[in-house]
Amino acid sequence: MPLRLLLCVLCVSAVNLFAADNAKPNILFFFADDWGRDAPCYADPARPSPSDLLKTPTIDRVAREGVVFNNAFFSCPQCTPSRGAIVTGCYFWRLGSAANLKGGEWRTNPNPFDTFPRFPDLLRKNGYFTAKAWKTLQFTPTEDVGDGGPRGNFLRYGLHLSESKTPADREKRRQQVIDQTRKVILRVLHDCPADKPFFFVFGPINVHRPYAPGSGRALWGIDPDALKGKLPACLPDAPDVREDVADYMGEIQALDLMLGVFIDELTKTGKLDETLMVVTGDNGGPGFPRGKTQLYDLGTAAPLLVRWHGHVPPGRTCDDFINLMDLAPTFLQAAGVQPPASMDARSFMPQLTSPQKSGTIDPARDHVIVGRERHYPTARAGNLPYPSRAIRTKDFLYVRNFKPDRYPMGDPLGITDTTEPSEEALRTNTDVTLRDNDASLSKAWLVEHRNDPEAKALYDAAFAKRPAEELYDLRKDAGQLHNIAADPAYAAPLRDLSGRLMKVLQDTHDPRLTDAFDRPPYVEKDTTAVKARRAKRGKIEVPVD
Repeated sequence: MPLRLLLCVLCVSAVNLFAADNAKPNILFFFADDWGRDAPCYADPARPSPSDLLKTPTIDRVAREGVVFNNAFFSCPQCTPSRGAIVTGCYFWRLGSAANLKGGEWRTNPNPFDTFPRFPDLLRKNGYFTAKAWKTLQFTPTEDVGDGGPRGNFLRYGLHLSESKTPADREKRRQQVIDQTRKVILRVLHDCPADKPFFFVFGPINVHRPYAPGSGRALWGIDPDALKGKLPACLPDAPDVREDVADYMGEIQALDLMLGVFIDELTKTGKLDETLMVVTGDNGGPGFPRGKTQLYDLGTAAPLLVRWHGHVPPGRTCDDFINLMDLAPTFLQAAGVQPPASMDARSFMPQLTSPQKSGTIDPARDHVIVGRERHYPTARAGNLPYPSRAIRTKDFLYVRNFKPDRYPMGDPLGITDTTEPSEEALRTNTDVTLRDNDASLSKAWLVEHRNDPEAKALYDAAFAKRPAEELYDLRKDAGQLHNIAADPAYAAPLRDLSGRLMKVLQDTHDPRLTDAFDRPPYVEKDTTAVKARRAKRGKIEVPVD
């Protein structure tokens, strides 16, 4: 029997056995935009980090009452591909229009994304009331409970409260955020028929930039100076950068506030312990060099916490490697629905339900494969991507850069030895330069200090061209800054990891192996004509991911 067919048979058997003894749970998927692996449950006494200072009592509760995954990773450190992989359970490079943030010519070309089943649609067809709010996944819900669509009138915590003029106004605005959050979960609980379980995916966008400058300190009391010695190794430990990270942390604490509202309402209705709750994000922190859009841990390491009373033994951590596309078959298995054969992903139900306290459950789950193609459409001349794939194991990160002649964060427009865009432009307008790095105070600081001896290495690590191969020994270089791919002492792991990575790309028919991502329909034929058409329609060129 072919291996793929055998796996399908085993999966069907597992689903049937699981469903036979378990009622279908409600499923709450708390899916935050641009939230990387930053939470107190990920704090490590041996490695100081911003997680040491975060205060997230609700996330802490989910960690205590469920399982925390220490090695979960985003399929792609970008919004659209990451979400596409999750909703289909497939590697992002298989997904046609969903493999990139924006652009392409899919209107007149067959789009692979249209051919893949999406797990929430399968849940709906198998008896679930499905709902979504704000920025989530592409599927057809029973109900969209987020007013105004994917972004609509969502109140971004820091930006909304920072507009207040008085303490009373600030408290009023805080309550408005709470009320908006409560409204969506109450609509789900009210509208879901009594004889049906619900699947609800909630996509808050406040962690996505822009931030209100100084909001981490002003709204949450996070002292930027307390972050001294706690920043990721790829970031300069400078006052501006610490303030930027503090503002990011404040938005994570706002996520915690929202999650607390959901748990309160589920508790009041007696549904909390009937609900499978998954808490995670879609890519790493935005605006931080080597973070979002990049294949280093700052961009790909995902928070993943799961609570399911009576099924997930509480107070555990799991070291098995999880690709977030594995959520799709896991949700389906929990609901007693057979995952389609199209999925590359594997259910991690054994990791959820294992009675083992903590550690490794399945030694075969010892790696993940991640990658990226195009993020900001015009980041490079010709609208070309920066194609990379990577394999991450416990000890190593191996990155294959297919086009090392291109700039990984986009062309350095307006940057010379002596000139650069203004600080305000770098901080507020992604379009001005290095477009695959969101506008931020951290980006501005690095560009402005690129010629300082103490900052040049970090600037180059973030924005300079990279070799075709990168290899990092995580046992010695947790910050992933010292590329050892050319070191003869590492020839064996380099060869092994490269071979393992390329086999997956070949087995899944990655279009990058034929450079298809550099041609239509992934890239527009005539960018000048496309821009002219968009301008005529009044379209804005700056993408919103």
